[in-house]
Amino acid sequence: QVQLVESGGGLVQAGGSLILSCAASGRTFSRYAMGWFRQVPGKEREFVAAISWSGGSRDYADSVKGRFTISRDNAKNTVYLQMNSLKPEDTAVYYCAASNFVQATMVKEYSYWGQGTQVTVSS
Repeated sequence: QVQLVESGGGLVQAGGSLILSCAASGRTFSRYAMGWFRQVPGKEREFVAAISWSGGSRDYADSVKGRFTISRDNAKNTVYLQMNSLKPEDTAVYYCAASNFVQATMVKEYSYWGQGTQVTVSS
C-alpha cells in the first residue's frame, strides 16, 4: 500500500507559479506511475498530468500543456507538479495519486489517493 500526502497549495495571483509536492510512504514508490488530478465543487475530478514509474514518459491535459511540469524523485519518494502561468480556471483541489498501470490518465486507473491541497488563483 502507498500513503500520499500533498503540500504546496495556496493562494497566488494570475500569472504566478506554485510547486506542489506529494510525499509517498512505502518502499515501492518507484513501482507506481503517478498522477495529478484536480477537482472543483460540483464537477468531476479531472486529469492534469501523469508520469511513468521511471519518469521517462509524461502526459498532460491539453489545458495545462506548456504551463505545468510533472516530475518525480524516486530516491525521495516524491512527485512534483510545477505550475507556471497560473490562471483563475486552475483554481481547484489538487490530488496526487498512484497507479499500478504503466501510465494512467483516468481516475479509475488509480488505486491510491492523497487528501488534496487547495490551489486558488486570483484574477
